[in-house]
Amino acid sequence: MSKTAKKRHSPVSSSDNGVDLKRKRLRNSTDDYDEDDNIANKQPRMTLLKPACFAHTPESDREKARWDFYPITIDAAKAGNHGPRPVRVYADGIFDLFHAGHARALMQAKNVLPNVYLIVGVCSDDLTRKNKGNTVMNEWERYESSTTLRYVDEVVRDAPWVLDAEFMEEHRIDFVAHDDLPYTSAGHDDVYKDIKAAGKFVATQRTEGISTSDIIARLVRDYDKYVRRNLSRGYSPKDLNVSYINEKRFQFHERVDSVRKKVHSVKSKSKELVSNIEDKGMELIQKWQEKSGEIVGSFLDLFGREGSFNQIIQTSKDRLKLAISPPASPSRSSDEDEDNYPSGSGVGASRYSDSDDHDHDDEHNGDEEEEAEEEGEEEEI
Repeated sequence: MSKTAKKRHSPVSSSDNGVDLKRKRLRNSTDDYDEDDNIANKQPRMTLLKPACFAHTPESDREKARWDFYPITIDAAKAGNHGPRPVRVYADGIFDLFHAGHARALMQAKNVLPNVYLIVGVCSDDLTRKNKGNTVMNEWERYESSTTLRYVDEVVRDAPWVLDAEFMEEHRIDFVAHDDLPYTSAGHDDVYKDIKAAGKFVATQRTEGISTSDIIARLVRDYDKYVRRNLSRGYSPKDLNVSYINEKRFQFHERVDSVRKKVHSVKSKSKELVSNIEDKGMELIQKWQEKSGEIVGSFLDLFGREGSFNQIIQTSKDRLKLAISPPASPSRSSDEDEDNYPSGSGVGASRYSDSDDHDHDDEHNGDEEEEAEEEGEEEEI
């Protein structure tokens, strides 16, 4: 079937026809490149909206038909002065258990030069087993996972292990991207040796610490854990190729781990409770420290030496003393004594005699004071 017939029978929507019209304007050589071509070239990439296309499909053929292909040197590609045609860069691999290292390698290949159309080659199961070993994912899974990465524009299924000029020409490849370390395989010291010699190689950097082999090593190391995980999720021992004895062993370990988790949960809750109690205790202590000065001051105001409580007690004591020992009555006059006590009575005579004695003593004391004053005056003279 001719290329024209393929386009006629391929399911193309009206929107695709509009895109094709814009793409036809870019099929001219660099001499016909103008501003309108530049605007059309900036249309949104379809790989952001859907998976990348596979090689030898109508979409892939349309992409190749857009351009006139001519050799591009590495210097021209780096400078970006090779016209509107994208630089077609090829990156190949097995991409088993697609991981971050694969994604970063393809990201570098997409950005290794300006305006790159990235083609990714994925080797088949048979070729991989022959040259490297078994894969975890089958070829269909690896093909499909490669198309979903946003950096990828096209995927070549059943890619060759070693590239040759015929394959490069078939897919219009300008450069091949891979890390610069020699890749020894299939009887070759470096499968990219000829590509490097032809000046068609661009180097990327390998991401250390992550590889498919590393992931498989993790699975093998933690085999028991992952078997128990899948058994708990409904996989049968037959699905996992697990014997009856190992099945019971895994079930026992699962129960033990369940008990450990419950114990750990209880310990965690206990620690949390103790921590809450300690926090409450510290909070109470802080509040007591804040209020203690005020409480002590109020206590001293009430019960201190000058406190109101002591004043109340002292007042009560004074009143009690007055109640028990009242003050003496005032002395009476002599007339009252005479009236109250008749002459000749013993009491009146005694009181009168005592009064006379007291008056006599006062007179005698007065005489002595006068004599002392006179002697003092004589001494001064």
